[in-house]
Amino acid sequence: MQSERSTLALEKALQVLIDYRGKSPAKSEAGVPVISAKVVKGGRILHPIEQTIDPKYYPVWMTRGLPEIGDVVMTTEGPLGEVAQLDAQTAKYALGQRVVCMRGKEGVLDNTFFKFLLTSPTQQAILHSFATGTTVEGISQRSLRAIPLVLPPYGYQVVLGRLLGTLDEKIELNRQMNKTLEAMVRAIFKDWFVDFGPTRAKAAGRAPYLTPDLWALFPDSLDTEGKPEGWLAGTLHEVCELNSESWGEGSKPVQVEYVDLANTKWGTIESTETHLWDAAPSRARRILRSGDTIVGTVRPGNGSYAFVARDGLTGSTGFAVLRPKIPSYRELTYCAATSPENIDRLAHLADGGAYPAVSPDLVANTGLIIGLSSVTETFSAICGPLINLVEANKQESQTLAQTRDFLLPKLMSGEIIVRKAETDLGTVL
Repeated sequence: MQSERSTLALEKALQVLIDYRGKSPAKSEAGVPVISAKVVKGGRILHPIEQTIDPKYYPVWMTRGLPEIGDVVMTTEGPLGEVAQLDAQTAKYALGQRVVCMRGKEGVLDNTFFKFLLTSPTQQAILHSFATGTTVEGISQRSLRAIPLVLPPYGYQVVLGRLLGTLDEKIELNRQMNKTLEAMVRAIFKDWFVDFGPTRAKAAGRAPYLTPDLWALFPDSLDTEGKPEGWLAGTLHEVCELNSESWGEGSKPVQVEYVDLANTKWGTIESTETHLWDAAPSRARRILRSGDTIVGTVRPGNGSYAFVARDGLTGSTGFAVLRPKIPSYRELTYCAATSPENIDRLAHLADGGAYPAVSPDLVANTGLIIGLSSVTETFSAICGPLINLVEANKQESQTLAQTRDFLLPKLMSGEIIVRKAETDLGTVL
């Protein structure tokens, strides 16, 4: 059945194609979320959506039709061809400019299959071949309606969409879990080392909110500087080494697995590149070890930071590499260096015109209140496993994404049938 394929122009396979044209109504602080081109990224809608419109404008604005959960949205310009399927995080969506919303005809085009079809290399190539523009590539609605789709039977589409959707659901589950785990780690760090919650509660005579063994770790009062008695005011220099290892002519490896700022975003090393030493970028010099924290010094407000979870990587000289002096400083270093407040601080201190930057020393000079060793060791013992789980989830998600991207063109072309794909997926799910 999978080999029985037909070719249709897109408009013949759609029940609805919705776009928005005209003057945008006034924005509101709360209301119906607006899907703009910048929130359609990597196969999903980036939540939360900050741009909203007043609900009373919604039916007036969306005169061409109302998007529904399960519909497929796609950017038509800036950039072209980013695709996502509308989820159930909100009951209503409004469309911004340069975004279209599409719904397949029942029995002809399954929406979930359609999402994956549009992201396949073959369909992306077709889409871009119908586009116009040199500086900014885009596609008109007329041209979009004319692009050809090669479709297997509808029942096969449903099964294939469900199969690939299982991978995306697991990736999204890992992302949501990591968001929760990281929030927990940062909340503990802020309470213990920034707000001094346990000591303040003790000094005020409030009831303990930690277990007795944890409660006993914290001093009973604050000193004249407002920090817990016996704790020290310092910087990350006190707890970690800065850029302690680099490759040189006398120690150069045969090849490097390179981590660049562009591929490191908000706590995740999204991808790496492997180069022979002689062909590697000149900035590929920083030796990274498991437990290091890397913080981008060029445009630090872009969030090019991450925790390094394994050995064998080489970082750009654009990173400040922070290596804990003892293992129990690992989590403390990461939380202090990459807190939202510190990233904002670095962004405001950056200078240099087109490429504003800070020095690595400025990163290492991040202020830090250092607790007694018993407190930092306990913080590490609690938060270390949480950070390890976050990193394990990231690795699993990368494996799942690689499997999906490998299977996608083969499933779409019919080279691999669903039964074989289900067997292959059993080894990674």
